[in-house]
This record gives sequence, C-alpha cells and structure tokens, in this order.
Amino acid sequence: MTTETPSRRPAGVLIAASILDSDLAALGDEIRRAEAAGADRIHLDVMDGRFVPNITFGWKTIEAVRRVTGLPFDAHLMIAEPGRWTNEFLDAGCDSITFHVEVDAPQVRPALERIREAGRSGGLSVKPRTPLAALDAYRDLLDIVLVMTVEPGFGGQAFMTDVAEAKLGPARGWLAPDGACEVQVDGGGKAETAEIIGRGGTDVIVAGSALYRAADMTAEVGRIRSIASAARTATLQP
Repeated sequence: MTTETPSRRPAGVLIAASILDSDLAALGDEIRRAEAAGADRIHLDVMDGRFVPNITFGWKTIEAVRRVTGLPFDAHLMIAEPGRWTNEFLDAGCDSITFHVEVDAPQVRPALERIREAGRSGGLSVKPRTPLAALDAYRDLLDIVLVMTVEPGFGGQAFMTDVAEAKLGPARGWLAPDGACEVQVDGGGKAETAEIIGRGGTDVIVAGSALYRAADMTAEVGRIRSIASAARTATLQP
C-alpha cells in the first residue's frame, strides 16, 4: 500500500486509471498495463445496485489485486452504506476512499473520521446536480472533492461540459488553492475534455474508457496529462 497524500502530490495533473472499462477477466494484467502506460493511480468504482443501478465488485476483489502494483488505490464508493463498510475497504488496501455526500447524512462524518484515523485520504463526491454547498458541513475532514461530470453508475457516458465549467473552479477555490486538498473529476475524462478540466484547476482526472479502449494507452495517458496540465498551469499562475 502506498501512502501518497494530497499535500505531497506531484506537480501537474494526475491520471487515475478507472478499471471499470477494463477486461475484468484479466484484472491484474489490466492494472499492470495502466501502470506501464504511466497512470498515477488506479481508480476503483465500487457499486452496490442500490445507490446506483449497477453492481461491480467489493473489497475482496480490491484485496486480491492489491499485490499486483505499488500504485495508490483510489476507491470511489457508489454505495448506500459507506459508513458500514469503511473498515473493510481500508483493510483491503485502499489509499484513498471517496463516497457520495448524497448518502444518509449520519454516516458521513464518522466514516471520514475513520479514514483519517487510518492515515488515509478521505473525500466526498457530488453528483452533477448536487451543489458544492452540500459539502460545507464536512469541509474540515476533506482531503478530496470528486466532481462527477456524468451521472454515477456506468462508464462511457458523455462529458457534461456545463457541470465542469460551473463546479471545478469553485471547488478548487473552496478547498485550498495551494493544493493541500485535491479536486478530482470523474466522467468523460479524455484528451478532448482535458483542457476544460485543466482550466478548472483540477488535480486528478479519472479516465476509464478513454484509456482502455485506446489503441495506445501510453500515448493517451500522455496526451490527457499534457493538455490538462498546460491548461491548469495557465489558470493557476498569478
């Protein structure tokens, strides 16, 4: 397990490879392929069929593939009861855990506190139509804000430009402009959307289908990172 924290993140925009569109029959090899292509993290979309209308995998799968790479594991829990299962995902080897602010409120703060106590990074995700103000009550516990630019549940959806333009810049300013906290974008991340994402001051782009369906994954990782980093640098320069 890696102990990368947002305050010690490398410069530029990071690429988190989402395995949702990978060949799950060869998941270990697909994770190694993303690492060899230059991805900075592995993004794990966990869905329970309740919070979203899809089911993927759980902590046992994460635990099984933890040994195949030294890259940080970035878990995105699209589940109804993240507070119930926090310890299991921590024990499986997740370096960061993000779940949705739209779940039942009583579990949110205790789950974030537990993630922090374990020395990992904790975050909250907002659906496209959820305002950033929904995060206000938890600001003191956030290492990550994950902005969804598609509706959660399925890979390969169209990028919501209006959501990115409305939320990314404000999220960056609402957190810490010095980068002590991360803004992540999940949904439609690819070279064609990288400039808009980078202009918002985004730190991490989650990319799935754009990488796993690319003819050359290494080239695609490089293209997305380069375009987004240039736009981010231009935006954040004084």
